[in-house]
Amino acid sequence: MKLLVVIVNYKTPGLTVDALASIAPEMTLIGNCRCVVTDNLSGDDSIQVINHAIATNAWNDWCQLRPLPRNGGFAYGNNEGFRDILESADPPQYVLLLNPDTVVRVGAIRELVSFMDANPIAGIAGSRLEDPDATPQRSAFRFPGALSEFETAVRLGVISRILSRFIVAPPVSDDVVETGWVAGASMIIRKKVFDDAGLLDESYFMYFEEVDFCLRARRAGWRCMYVPASRVVHLVGQASGVTDKARATRRRPAYWFESRRRYFLKNHGLLNAAIADLAFAVGFALWRVRRRLQSKPDFDPQHMLSDFISHSVWRRGRA
Repeated sequence: MKLLVVIVNYKTPGLTVDALASIAPEMTLIGNCRCVVTDNLSGDDSIQVINHAIATNAWNDWCQLRPLPRNGGFAYGNNEGFRDILESADPPQYVLLLNPDTVVRVGAIRELVSFMDANPIAGIAGSRLEDPDATPQRSAFRFPGALSEFETAVRLGVISRILSRFIVAPPVSDDVVETGWVAGASMIIRKKVFDDAGLLDESYFMYFEEVDFCLRARRAGWRCMYVPASRVVHLVGQASGVTDKARATRRRPAYWFESRRRYFLKNHGLLNAAIADLAFAVGFALWRVRRRLQSKPDFDPQHMLSDFISHSVWRRGRA
């Protein structure tokens, strides 16, 4: 098998069907490809809608729906989509993680596959994510640390200039670049990376699992690349609702904070996690004071600082 595409659905059957329709031509042109849609126990009409679309559009040759017994999160849903296939007699050369809230532009998957074929040192590659009007989204990132947490939270131009090399989301590049990690919305992974770094960490319910995975891949000697010729529309936050710009002030769910704390504790230890938490809390508090003094609009999630502190290592330790 050349490529396995995995899409995790949770109560987004319409988006998932649109994503499948967008990859259908790619699957035929690349050849020797399969797609597995896992359903994280949606409990709605997802299974009926997606199965109907597969049958009606004759996608059965390359696509199957796999209902799961629980909603175990993003990492769990993806692992269940490729775990047994990686261990089969015909494992895929590459696995593509694709969000249900994406629409693949013509040639996008072929660009990723061709890039990986031509660059054997690349273990992971990500697409250029963009809005429907082709406005690019930042989708190639540096790994977070204390300084990047402070820069993100304080939102002050002079600080951002001083800490420019630590900014997690640098400006969008029009060229292929090596990066720390890429968005899991469209991320292709070489099968050998799973052999060396393992599967996605299912202790993350949602968010930070792709950051963790890319860091493990790097520590195993693999490079992560950003491939802007692969263009994928990403309807930001439509699958989870957490990063939906139209609902930016909605309270951030507990699992976001839990995932963030796990990432820092697991990969950088208690002391560095505590420093990163302090850096963010101080920066965010300074921003909130400045926002009020300057009468700037408030687009932050509700109770962000108090929720952050309650989930920090300062309050929770290694729990």
